[in-house]
Amino acid sequence: MEERYLPFVEELIELAIKEDIGDGDHSSLSSIPQDERGRMKFLVKQEGIIAGVEIAEIILKRLDPNVVFEKKIDDGAHVKPGDIVFYVEGRLISLLQAERILLNVMQRMSGVATQTAIYVKEVKGTKTKILDTRKTTPGMRVLDKMAVKIGGGDNHRMGLFDMIILKDNHIDFAGGVYNAINKTRKYLKEKGKNLKIEVEVRNFDDIREVFRAGGVDRIMLDNFTPEQTCEAVKMIDGACEIESSGGITLKNLREYAECGVDFISVGALTHQIKSLDLSLKAC
Repeated sequence: MEERYLPFVEELIELAIKEDIGDGDHSSLSSIPQDERGRMKFLVKQEGIIAGVEIAEIILKRLDPNVVFEKKIDDGAHVKPGDIVFYVEGRLISLLQAERILLNVMQRMSGVATQTAIYVKEVKGTKTKILDTRKTTPGMRVLDKMAVKIGGGDNHRMGLFDMIILKDNHIDFAGGVYNAINKTRKYLKEKGKNLKIEVEVRNFDDIREVFRAGGVDRIMLDNFTPEQTCEAVKMIDGACEIESSGGITLKNLREYAECGVDFISVGALTHQIKSLDLSLKAC
Protein backbone atom coordinates (compact mmCIF):
# COMPACT_ATOMS: atom_id res chain seq x y z
CA MET A 1 0.00 0.00 0.00
CA GLU A 2 1.29 3.47 -0.85
CA GLU A 3 2.25 5.40 2.28
CA ARG A 4 0.00 8.34 1.34
CA TYR A 5 -3.05 6.06 1.47
CA LEU A 6 -2.48 4.75 5.01
CA PRO A 7 -4.10 7.61 7.03
CA PHE A 8 -7.24 7.45 4.85
CA VAL A 9 -7.43 3.66 5.21
CA GLU A 10 -7.02 3.73 8.98
CA GLU A 11 -9.73 6.39 9.39
CA LEU A 12 -12.08 4.49 7.10
CA ILE A 13 -11.61 1.24 9.02
CA GLU A 14 -12.27 2.96 12.35
CA LEU A 15 -15.46 4.48 10.97
CA ALA A 16 -16.59 1.13 9.52
CA ILE A 17 -16.06 -0.62 12.86
CA LYS A 18 -17.93 2.10 14.75
CA GLU A 19 -20.75 2.08 12.22
CA ASP A 20 -21.26 -1.70 12.29
CA ILE A 21 -20.33 -2.79 15.82
CA GLY A 22 -21.31 0.21 17.91
CA ASP A 23 -21.37 -0.85 21.59
CA GLY A 24 -21.01 -4.52 20.70
CA ASP A 25 -21.94 -7.37 18.38
CA HIS A 26 -24.73 -8.62 20.63
CA SER A 27 -25.65 -11.49 18.28
CA SER A 28 -22.18 -13.01 18.72
CA LEU A 29 -21.71 -11.97 22.35
CA SER A 30 -24.96 -13.65 23.34
CA SER A 31 -24.30 -16.96 21.60
CA ILE A 32 -20.50 -17.49 21.37
CA PRO A 33 -18.12 -17.91 24.36
CA GLN A 34 -15.71 -14.97 24.69
CA ASP A 35 -12.49 -16.96 24.19
CA GLU A 36 -13.68 -19.59 21.73
CA ARG A 37 -11.48 -19.77 18.65
CA GLY A 38 -12.27 -20.91 15.16
CA ARG A 39 -11.26 -20.86 11.51
CA MET A 40 -13.00 -19.33 8.50
CA LYS A 41 -12.35 -19.20 4.76
CA PHE A 42 -12.92 -16.34 2.34
CA LEU A 43 -14.69 -17.87 -0.64
CA VAL A 44 -15.11 -16.60 -4.22
CA LYS A 45 -18.57 -17.06 -5.73
CA GLN A 46 -18.17 -15.09 -8.97
CA GLU A 47 -15.43 -14.76 -11.59
CA GLY A 48 -13.43 -11.54 -11.59
CA ILE A 49 -10.38 -9.72 -10.22
CA ILE A 50 -9.89 -9.99 -6.47
CA ALA A 51 -9.03 -6.81 -4.58
CA GLY A 52 -8.83 -5.82 -0.92
CA VAL A 53 -6.84 -8.74 0.48
CA GLU A 54 -4.31 -6.38 2.03
CA ILE A 55 -7.12 -4.30 3.57
CA ALA A 56 -8.83 -7.44 4.90
CA GLU A 57 -5.75 -8.39 6.88
CA ILE A 58 -5.56 -4.88 8.38
CA ILE A 59 -9.25 -5.04 9.42
CA LEU A 60 -8.88 -8.48 10.99
CA LYS A 61 -5.77 -7.55 12.94
CA ARG A 62 -7.40 -4.33 14.09
CA LEU A 63 -10.19 -6.42 15.68
CA ASP A 64 -7.90 -9.25 16.88
CA PRO A 65 -4.13 -8.58 16.93
CA ASN A 66 -3.50 -12.30 17.46
CA VAL A 67 -5.42 -13.45 14.40
CA VAL A 68 -3.63 -15.89 12.07
CA PHE A 69 -4.05 -14.76 8.47
CA GLU A 70 -3.16 -17.33 5.78
CA LYS A 71 -3.24 -15.72 2.35
CA LYS A 72 -3.74 -17.99 -0.66
CA ILE A 73 -4.40 -15.47 -3.44
CA ASP A 74 -2.88 -12.00 -3.95
CA ASP A 75 -4.63 -8.79 -4.88
CA GLY A 76 -5.01 -8.49 -8.64
CA ALA A 77 -5.39 -12.20 -9.33
CA HIS A 78 -8.10 -13.50 -11.64
CA VAL A 79 -10.43 -15.66 -9.54
CA LYS A 80 -13.31 -18.03 -10.22
CA PRO A 81 -16.12 -19.57 -8.14
CA GLY A 82 -14.77 -21.96 -5.52
CA ASP A 83 -11.40 -20.25 -5.10
CA ILE A 84 -10.33 -19.59 -1.51
CA VAL A 85 -8.62 -16.21 -1.12
CA PHE A 86 -7.49 -16.67 2.48
CA TYR A 87 -8.04 -18.58 5.70
CA VAL A 88 -8.23 -16.78 9.02
CA GLU A 89 -8.04 -18.19 12.54
CA GLY A 90 -8.78 -16.31 15.76
CA ARG A 91 -11.39 -15.49 18.36
CA LEU A 92 -14.76 -16.32 16.80
CA ILE A 93 -16.38 -13.14 18.10
CA SER A 94 -13.68 -11.06 16.35
CA LEU A 95 -14.06 -12.99 13.10
CA LEU A 96 -17.84 -12.57 13.13
CA GLN A 97 -17.49 -8.86 13.90
CA ALA A 98 -15.17 -8.51 10.89
CA GLU A 99 -17.35 -10.49 8.48
CA ARG A 100 -19.62 -7.79 7.04
CA ILE A 101 -16.90 -5.12 7.06
CA LEU A 102 -14.61 -7.44 5.09
CA LEU A 103 -17.32 -8.32 2.61
CA ASN A 104 -18.43 -4.72 2.07
CA VAL A 105 -14.84 -3.67 1.38
CA MET A 106 -13.71 -6.60 -0.73
CA GLN A 107 -16.88 -7.03 -2.76
CA ARG A 108 -16.81 -3.39 -3.85
CA MET A 109 -13.05 -3.24 -4.39
CA SER A 110 -13.16 -6.44 -6.44
CA GLY A 111 -16.03 -5.02 -8.50
CA VAL A 112 -14.01 -1.89 -9.26
CA ALA A 113 -10.89 -3.91 -10.10
CA THR A 114 -12.88 -6.24 -12.36
CA GLN A 115 -14.48 -3.31 -14.20
CA THR A 116 -11.12 -1.57 -14.57
CA ALA A 117 -9.48 -4.68 -16.01
CA ILE A 118 -12.11 -4.78 -18.77
CA TYR A 119 -11.32 -1.20 -19.80
CA VAL A 120 -7.56 -1.73 -19.59
CA LYS A 121 -7.79 -4.81 -21.81
CA GLU A 122 -9.68 -2.80 -24.43
CA VAL A 123 -6.76 -0.37 -24.93
CA LYS A 124 -4.01 -3.00 -24.79
CA GLY A 125 -1.29 -2.33 -27.35
CA THR A 126 -1.78 1.45 -27.34
CA LYS A 127 0.07 4.05 -25.27
CA THR A 128 -3.14 5.06 -23.47
CA LYS A 129 -3.58 4.58 -19.73
CA ILE A 130 -7.01 4.29 -18.12
CA LEU A 131 -7.62 6.77 -15.29
CA ASP A 132 -10.19 6.90 -12.53
CA THR A 133 -12.01 10.10 -11.46
CA ARG A 134 -13.37 11.66 -8.26
CA LYS A 135 -16.76 10.01 -8.90
CA THR A 136 -16.42 7.79 -5.86
CA THR A 137 -18.48 6.83 -2.81
CA PRO A 138 -17.84 9.52 -0.15
CA GLY A 139 -15.36 8.25 2.43
CA MET A 140 -14.33 5.24 0.32
CA ARG A 141 -12.30 7.03 -2.34
CA VAL A 142 -8.98 5.62 -1.17
CA LEU A 143 -10.25 2.04 -1.52
CA ASP A 144 -11.82 2.78 -4.92
CA LYS A 145 -8.52 4.20 -6.16
CA MET A 146 -6.52 1.30 -4.74
CA ALA A 147 -8.90 -1.08 -6.53
CA VAL A 148 -8.41 0.76 -9.84
CA LYS A 149 -4.64 0.27 -9.52
CA ILE A 150 -5.13 -3.40 -8.66
CA GLY A 151 -7.26 -3.77 -11.80
CA GLY A 152 -4.47 -2.35 -13.98
CA GLY A 153 -5.63 1.27 -14.23
CA ASP A 154 -3.98 4.45 -13.00
CA ASN A 155 -5.08 7.04 -10.48
CA HIS A 156 -5.97 10.61 -11.32
CA ARG A 157 -5.65 13.10 -8.48
CA MET A 158 -6.74 11.94 -5.04
CA GLY A 159 -8.73 15.12 -4.40
CA LEU A 160 -8.85 18.85 -4.94
CA PHE A 161 -5.60 19.31 -3.03
CA ASP A 162 -2.96 17.39 -5.02
CA MET A 163 -3.41 18.62 -8.60
CA ILE A 164 -5.08 21.57 -10.30
CA ILE A 165 -7.72 20.89 -12.93
CA LEU A 166 -9.31 23.96 -14.45
CA LYS A 167 -12.68 22.71 -15.63
CA ASP A 168 -15.40 24.49 -17.59
CA ASN A 169 -16.90 26.26 -14.56
CA HIS A 170 -13.51 27.50 -13.35
CA ILE A 171 -12.74 28.78 -16.84
CA ASP A 172 -16.09 30.50 -17.29
CA PHE A 173 -15.96 32.19 -13.88
CA ALA A 174 -12.32 33.21 -14.39
CA GLY A 175 -13.07 34.87 -17.72
CA GLY A 176 -11.66 32.30 -20.14
CA VAL A 177 -8.83 29.82 -20.53
CA TYR A 178 -6.05 32.42 -20.77
CA ASN A 179 -7.12 34.25 -17.61
CA ALA A 180 -7.71 31.03 -15.66
CA ILE A 181 -4.19 29.76 -16.38
CA ASN A 182 -2.50 33.06 -15.54
CA LYS A 183 -4.45 33.43 -12.29
CA THR A 184 -3.53 29.87 -11.36
CA ARG A 185 0.17 30.41 -11.96
CA LYS A 186 0.09 33.57 -9.85
CA TYR A 187 -1.71 31.72 -7.05
CA LEU A 188 0.79 28.84 -7.03
CA LYS A 189 3.70 31.26 -6.92
CA GLU A 190 2.18 33.24 -4.05
CA LYS A 191 1.43 30.10 -2.06
CA GLY A 192 4.76 28.42 -2.83
CA LYS A 193 3.02 25.34 -4.18
CA ASN A 194 4.29 23.02 -6.89
CA LEU A 195 1.18 21.43 -8.37
CA LYS A 196 0.62 20.19 -11.89
CA ILE A 197 -1.91 22.13 -13.95
CA GLU A 198 -4.46 20.45 -16.20
CA VAL A 199 -6.93 22.41 -18.29
CA GLU A 200 -10.19 21.18 -19.74
CA VAL A 201 -10.77 22.39 -23.29
CA ARG A 202 -14.03 22.30 -25.22
CA ASN A 203 -12.82 23.25 -28.70
CA PHE A 204 -9.74 24.04 -30.75
CA ASP A 205 -9.83 27.73 -29.83
CA ASP A 206 -9.42 26.71 -26.17
CA ILE A 207 -6.30 24.74 -27.11
CA ARG A 208 -4.87 27.81 -28.80
CA GLU A 209 -5.60 29.83 -25.66
CA VAL A 210 -3.70 27.29 -23.55
CA PHE A 211 -0.58 27.82 -25.63
CA ARG A 212 -1.08 31.59 -25.74
CA ALA A 213 -0.89 31.43 -21.95
CA GLY A 214 2.35 29.46 -22.14
CA GLY A 215 1.11 25.90 -21.94
CA VAL A 216 0.25 23.54 -19.07
CA ASP A 217 1.15 20.04 -17.90
CA ARG A 218 -1.91 18.34 -19.37
CA ILE A 219 -4.83 19.18 -21.63
CA MET A 220 -8.15 17.40 -21.16
CA LEU A 221 -10.19 17.07 -24.35
CA ASP A 222 -13.77 17.28 -23.12
CA ASN A 223 -16.44 15.60 -25.26
CA PHE A 224 -14.33 15.68 -28.42
CA THR A 225 -15.31 13.19 -31.12
CA PRO A 226 -12.68 10.62 -32.14
CA GLU A 227 -12.06 12.63 -35.31
CA GLN A 228 -11.60 15.85 -33.34
CA THR A 229 -9.38 14.02 -30.87
CA CYS A 230 -7.02 12.86 -33.61
CA GLU A 231 -6.83 16.42 -34.93
CA ALA A 232 -6.18 17.79 -31.43
CA VAL A 233 -3.37 15.30 -30.84
CA LYS A 234 -1.66 16.53 -34.01
CA MET A 235 -2.23 20.14 -32.99
CA ILE A 236 -0.72 19.66 -29.50
CA ASP A 237 2.13 17.65 -31.03
CA GLY A 238 3.63 16.32 -27.80
CA ALA A 239 3.85 19.71 -26.07
CA CYS A 240 2.04 18.32 -23.03
CA GLU A 241 0.11 15.26 -21.87
CA ILE A 242 -3.31 14.68 -23.39
CA GLU A 243 -6.35 13.23 -21.65
CA SER A 244 -9.68 12.37 -23.23
CA SER A 245 -12.89 12.51 -21.20
CA GLY A 246 -16.64 12.65 -21.71
CA GLY A 247 -18.87 10.51 -23.90
CA ILE A 248 -16.41 7.61 -23.92
CA THR A 249 -17.74 4.07 -23.50
CA LEU A 250 -16.36 0.57 -23.98
CA LYS A 251 -17.73 0.67 -27.53
CA ASN A 252 -15.61 3.65 -28.62
CA LEU A 253 -12.77 3.45 -26.07
CA ARG A 254 -10.35 1.81 -28.48
CA GLU A 255 -11.06 4.41 -31.15
CA TYR A 256 -10.06 7.21 -28.79
CA ALA A 257 -6.94 5.36 -27.62
CA GLU A 258 -5.77 4.87 -31.19
CA CYS A 259 -5.74 8.65 -31.65
CA GLY A 260 -2.64 8.67 -29.44
CA VAL A 261 -3.92 10.25 -26.23
CA ASP A 262 -1.92 9.57 -23.08
CA PHE A 263 -4.92 9.03 -20.83
CA ILE A 264 -8.63 8.33 -20.92
CA SER A 265 -10.50 9.08 -17.69
CA VAL A 266 -13.54 6.91 -17.00
CA GLY A 267 -16.01 7.73 -14.24
CA ALA A 268 -17.73 4.37 -14.73
CA LEU A 269 -14.75 2.60 -13.13
CA THR A 270 -16.05 3.63 -9.71
CA HIS A 271 -19.63 4.87 -10.04
CA GLN A 272 -21.18 2.23 -12.29
CA ILE A 273 -19.86 -1.02 -10.88
CA LYS A 274 -21.30 -4.33 -9.76
CA SER A 275 -19.81 -5.79 -6.59
CA LEU A 276 -18.22 -9.23 -6.86
CA ASP A 277 -20.02 -12.02 -5.00
CA LEU A 278 -17.83 -13.23 -2.12
CA SER A 279 -18.43 -14.85 1.27
CA LEU A 280 -16.73 -15.66 4.58
CA LYS A 281 -17.64 -19.10 5.88
CA ALA A 282 -16.73 -21.41 8.75
CA CYS A 283 -14.36 -24.27 7.97
